[in-house]
Amino acid sequence: MSFSTSLTFPIINKSYDQPTGLFINNEFVAAKSGKTFEVTTPITEEKLADLQQAGAEDVDIAVQAAHKAFQEWRFTEPSVRGHLLYKLADLVERESETLAQIESLDNGKSLVCSRYDLNLVVEYFRSCAGYTDKIDGRTINSDSHHLNYTKREPLGVCGAITPWNFPLLMFSWKIGPALATGNTIVLKPASATPLSNLYVCKLIKEAGFPPGVVNVIPGSGRGCDRYD
Repeated sequence: MSFSTSLTFPIINKSYDQPTGLFINNEFVAAKSGKTFEVTTPITEEKLADLQQAGAEDVDIAVQAAHKAFQEWRFTEPSVRGHLLYKLADLVERESETLAQIESLDNGKSLVCSRYDLNLVVEYFRSCAGYTDKIDGRTINSDSHHLNYTKREPLGVCGAITPWNFPLLMFSWKIGPALATGNTIVLKPASATPLSNLYVCKLIKEAGFPPGVVNVIPGSGRGCDRYD
């Protein structure tokens, strides 16, 4: 079953394939409940697409996928994590005009603002990529009978919720640091503006991130804010 739909940018009359499923384990899948929710454009209030609506069971599945992926991702060499983030930044830059058009269609902001935001997203992913090999501990002076030191380790599965006003920029602020430091993530985008986040999920898979490292589950706050 295909979880995508064709949408058209009205100004330039160009179509693109918009993912509509939950992104779990590097695949777009259906919500277990079979429920969907409608996404509209604030420009004309017209319907854009029906997206799969995550519920508590989907949250559980996404967290389990992220937890499983964490067992290997946490030990992935920093240089490898950095390479993948650099690759993601390159892919976002390649698709920056499409993503800017999606942001404007979904959010209503001007293309000037959307294009500016996309530049920040690319820069931020590259900043996080460059930080991966700079996370280290330190030794602390003590008496001769003790050795004191700090060691930084990833925490595990991170949960994140992003707002509607800067959909992709806030997305990058959540997943960039989490991935750079060896964590995995389950993210719920704002139900009003989920489209650009789901489009980037295609790029996450293309970049080569392992399944389960990034999971994106759109839906209402009351529907997918619970983890059993």
